[in-house]
Amino acid sequence: MTGQRPYAALLAKGADTRQRILAVAQRLLVRQGWRTTTLGQIAREAGVSTAGLLHHFDSKDNLLHAVLEARDAYDEENLDPTGARDIFEQVEGAARRFREVPHLVGMFVVLLIENLDANAPLHDRLGGRYQAALAEVAAGIRRGQLAGRYRTDLDPALKAVEIVAFLYGMETSWLLDPSIPLTEVFKEYTRSLSRQLTGPAAGRSSGG
Repeated sequence: MTGQRPYAALLAKGADTRQRILAVAQRLLVRQGWRTTTLGQIAREAGVSTAGLLHHFDSKDNLLHAVLEARDAYDEENLDPTGARDIFEQVEGAARRFREVPHLVGMFVVLLIENLDANAPLHDRLGGRYQAALAEVAAGIRRGQLAGRYRTDLDPALKAVEIVAFLYGMETSWLLDPSIPLTEVFKEYTRSLSRQLTGPAAGRSSGG
């Protein structure tokens, strides 16, 4: 990914107080949602005054963008947004979030649900994130088709909708039921996806 993420500066990794505020905000958000979480609650649990919190994040919306930025930063560092890896590796790699950063998974689901309304503060950002995910997955499928590894009679854009829906759906399902056997579910889906993408039509040109 090229260029600076627009909210990257909000993370300020070197600031211990700022990181503590972010960690508390993420935890409270998963537990009770953003609409009912106040800056005062976050400040108390983080061991700072509300004024101290506002010194680091000058509004609730600013803090809201910062907690989502933590998820974006993790994805950029770990999930290969350039799309260079195989689509199956990308799907399997997404399962790492549940093991490594479960708080980011839960936070993202809550933010997504609370920002479905067009006037919600993160609606446009989350909508853009969804469209970018579709574009990245579709591009990966097209590369596989051009390389002769994937069937050419499948529409990459339509398949991308299915794959991203699986990933988003698994995060929601896991938040509802953390006992889901994630490793097995992701492996089974990847096997099924492999059968669909590398079926008999693989290697045929789209014009042939």
